Amino acid sequence: MITEQILVKNNKEQATYAKDIVSESPKRSIAKSVSWRIVGTIDTIIISWIVTGTLSLAFSIGLVELVTKMVLYFFHERIWNSIKWGK
Repeated sequence: MITEQILVKNNKEQATYAKDIVSESPKRSIAKSVSWRIVGTIDTIIISWIVTGTLSLAFSIGLVELVTKMVLYFFHERIWNSIKWGK
């Protein structure tokens, strides 16, 4: 049964995949990326504030995290683009 699921392509899955390709505009992807980064940074600031007890230090950590996570994500994406698995 598992082999059949892996080897047999389901038309429903292909239609869903095709729909996702055309339904997600680059602008929407950028907006989602920015909003997610904001949520992640706010989370880091809150956790840092709880751990350190200092709001200014928490904002400093959040700022550093904001920049480093964007740089790391860029290189993460570039590496994954060079991997042929799953393409």
